[in-house]
Amino acid sequence: MMIGSILNPINSSIIAVALAPIGAALGADAARTAWLISALYLATSIGQPLVGRLVDTYGPKRLFLAGAALTGVAGVIGTLAPNLTVLVAARVVLGFGTCAGYPAAMYLIRSEAERTGMKSPAGVLTTLAVTGQTVAVIGPTLGGLLIGLGGWRSTFAINIPLAIACLVLGWIHLPGRTAIAPSGATDGAPFPDGGPRPRNRLDWAGVLLFAATLVSLLLFLMDARTDRAWLIALTLLAGTGFALRERRAADPFIDVGVLAGNIPLLATYARTFVAYTVSYSFIYGFTQWLEDGRGLSASAAGLLLLPTFAVGIVVSTLTGRKAVVRGKLVVGAVAQLVACAMLLAVGDHAAVWLLVAVAVVLGLPQGLVSLANQNALYFQADPARMGASSGLLRTFMYLGAMVASSATGAFFGRRATTSGLHGLALFMLAAAAVFLVLTLVDRSLGRIAAPQETKQVAPAR
Repeated sequence: MMIGSILNPINSSIIAVALAPIGAALGADAARTAWLISALYLATSIGQPLVGRLVDTYGPKRLFLAGAALTGVAGVIGTLAPNLTVLVAARVVLGFGTCAGYPAAMYLIRSEAERTGMKSPAGVLTTLAVTGQTVAVIGPTLGGLLIGLGGWRSTFAINIPLAIACLVLGWIHLPGRTAIAPSGATDGAPFPDGGPRPRNRLDWAGVLLFAATLVSLLLFLMDARTDRAWLIALTLLAGTGFALRERRAADPFIDVGVLAGNIPLLATYARTFVAYTVSYSFIYGFTQWLEDGRGLSASAAGLLLLPTFAVGIVVSTLTGRKAVVRGKLVVGAVAQLVACAMLLAVGDHAAVWLLVAVAVVLGLPQGLVSLANQNALYFQADPARMGASSGLLRTFMYLGAMVASSATGAFFGRRATTSGLHGLALFMLAAAAVFLVLTLVDRSLGRIAAPQETKQVAPAR
């Protein structure tokens, strides 16, 4: 489960240090290479809830294996890509291929908790969150080392052995049967190979309208101008059509009726969106500035982010089993505000200790926010739609990443300058303030029960 769930965050973060080398090798400016970020996030934002819905309906094993195979194919395409267009296509394939790991893991954790009677498997949830956080933060460092050893193409090639590992381990170890009766099953009875019997066919009309909403929104964000306002109108039109379709569908892709009534879960999605807007603005913007503005190599820029990785791991490990979700989110939001303010003091010749200090402060929310929102979703989501709900959490996370990518391109343009970094820092400061407000006004967070260990364990199957 952990290896499958890291495929997406490692590809989300490892590209940060590869953008400058790819641009130099293929003659592309920062605005064009930003599509390498947005392409993956667009595919992932659409694919996560879609694959999560399929996991809910057919079980996790087959979707996990199919995703791993697609990830390996994307790794081959990216490694051999002759131009930027093919690289962007590889990132799209990669986005869809890496969609299955996290929804499958959350589904399996929930089904095992149902089987054993465990109210909250805090240890497993913490391990899953720490793994994703570790890889997301260490990604730029790993990317810098890979580029130093084998060039930027190695950041795509790394997916090939990871995909093979997922295929082998998933085939051997993932269970065929699951304990949750999916919403798309007539009686919850599984097929012999582990997939429950579906009641209805997948709501493809809902999927297409959902995709149209996200695509039109992304196209506007990539080049936000008044003469492209028609894309916002298209986004609203497709979004309205999606909501109307899902409210009438017998077996909706996303049950917007139930979702609209679950205010705590909607608040978790909103917090995830703004928190990751800040986080990914830092990962992409600060990393690009270290290379262009500060003049560091890709390897050195990656190494400067190691303190974020170290602090995030320590904080997650120490606080993972504590059920103070609200407190974690408040501390994380305040730390983001402090880190963004520190960026305003950074200049072309900033001392290394200041850059390290910024990375250290960012490690606090890195270790707190993702875990807290994941634990909140575990209690707030409908167990029968855990795969789709978990996938939708990743959708909002990557919507934040798309906004961060667009903001980075808008503030930097052709080159990551210090003035551009300061403008980006002000944007991040505003987003972090919204994150803090959303946390403070959400009283439901205080009602999340403390994790309890298993009281009654069912016999092993």
